[in-house]
Amino acid sequence: MKLIAILIFIATYILLLVLPKYRTYISLFSALLFVLIGILPFQKALSYIDWNVILMIGGTMGIVNLFIESKMPALMADVIIDKVASIKWAIISLAAFAGIVSAFIDNVATVLIIAPVAMDIAKKLNISPVYMIISIAISSNLQGAATLVGDTTSPLLGGYAKMDFIDFFFFKGRMGLFWIVQIGAVATIPILLLFFREYNQPIHLEEKQEVEDYFPSYLLILMVALLIIASFIPNKPEITNGLICTTLLLIGIIKEVVISKNKHALNNTLLQIDYETILLLMGLFVVIGGISEVGVINDISKIFSRFGKGNLFLIYTIIVWFSVFISAFIDNIPYTATMLPVVSKIAQEMGIQPYLLYFGLLVGATLGGNITPIGASAIITGLGILRKEGYEVKAKDFMKLSIPFTLTAVITGYILTWIIWR
Repeated sequence: MKLIAILIFIATYILLLVLPKYRTYISLFSALLFVLIGILPFQKALSYIDWNVILMIGGTMGIVNLFIESKMPALMADVIIDKVASIKWAIISLAAFAGIVSAFIDNVATVLIIAPVAMDIAKKLNISPVYMIISIAISSNLQGAATLVGDTTSPLLGGYAKMDFIDFFFFKGRMGLFWIVQIGAVATIPILLLFFREYNQPIHLEEKQEVEDYFPSYLLILMVALLIIASFIPNKPEITNGLICTTLLLIGIIKEVVISKNKHALNNTLLQIDYETILLLMGLFVVIGGISEVGVINDISKIFSRFGKGNLFLIYTIIVWFSVFISAFIDNIPYTATMLPVVSKIAQEMGIQPYLLYFGLLVGATLGGNITPIGASAIITGLGILRKEGYEVKAKDFMKLSIPFTLTAVITGYILTWIIWR
C-alpha cells in the first residue's frame, strides 16, 4: 500500500505542475483513488479535511467580493495617490498599500483592486505599466503570511497548528509572523526606491472614486474583530473561525438582497468565490491524509532530518530555502499542505516545539513564489492584466525586480524568525 500511495502522490504533484489548469480535477481524482483503493475509508477521508479552513476561505472570499464591489478599495488607493508628488512614490505607495490590503484580503483580489489604478496612472502619464503592476503583485504576495486571513497558506498553518488570528501578531509571548513580514516589507522599500529612481514625473489625481456602499467595509472590519475575539475563547468549536466568516457573508448577502433590493447579489457573490481552490484544498487534505496513513510523512521527515544531521539551524535553513526554491516553480498551497505534517514530525523527532520550523516554512513557501512569473496566483493575475493591455512580460524582465525584492524579504524573514523563535 505504501508504494501505491507514493506513486499516486508523486503522480499528483507532477500533474499539478504540468497541468496547472486542471489541478483541481487532479487533486480530487487523486483523493478519490485513495478512497477507492482502500487506503482511506470514506469517513476517515472526510475527517482529514480541515473544514474550519475551508469555511473560512469561502466566507472571506465572498465578503471580499462585496468589499470590492462597494468601490472602497479603489477610493483608498486614490487617496494614497493624491498624497504623493511623483510617479516613483505613487508606485511605492501603491505597492505598500497592496501589501497591507493583502494581509487581510486574498492576494489575487488585491491585485484586481489596485492594478487598474496603476494602469490608469500609466496611461495618463504615457509610461509603461509593466513594473508598476509587477511591484503591486509581488508586494501583495509578500504579505500573504502576515495574518490568519492572508494567503491560503496562512489558514493552512492556522488550522494545522491550532493558531488563531491574534497568534499571527503575538504568539507565546513573542513577536508573531505579522511583524516579521512587515519588517521584511520595509526592507524591500530601498529595493523599490533604487529600481524606480528615474520615475520622477509629477502626478495629480483629478477625480476620486466614490464609495457606493459602506456596509461591506463594516463587515470586513467586524470579521477581523470577531476573529480576534475568538482567539481568546477557550475550548471553542474547531470550526469557529469558519462559522464567523460564513455567517458574516450570509448577512452581507441578505442585506444586498432584502434591503438593497439587489436580486442578483446572491448569484454574483457566490459565483465570485474561488471554488476551484476550495476543492483543490479538500482533495489535497485527503491525499496528505492518505500518505500519512501509510507512513510516508514519517519517511519524508527522516530524509530532511538526515540532511540536517540533527542540527536545528541546518534543518531550519534547509526548510526555508528549499521552500523558496520549490515555491518559485509550483503552487505553494499543495507544497505547504504537504510540508506542515513533515515539519511537525521533524520537530517531534528532535524533541522541540515546531513553531520555528512552521514559520520558516511559511516564510519560504509564501515569498518564494515571487521569484518567477509562474510562482504565485497574484503574479499570474497581474501579468494577465498586462497581457490584456498588450504587454508581454519575459521571465528575465520580471526577475530583474522580483529576485532582489524576494531575496531581501526572505533573508530578512529568515534571520528574524531564527532570532525570535530558535
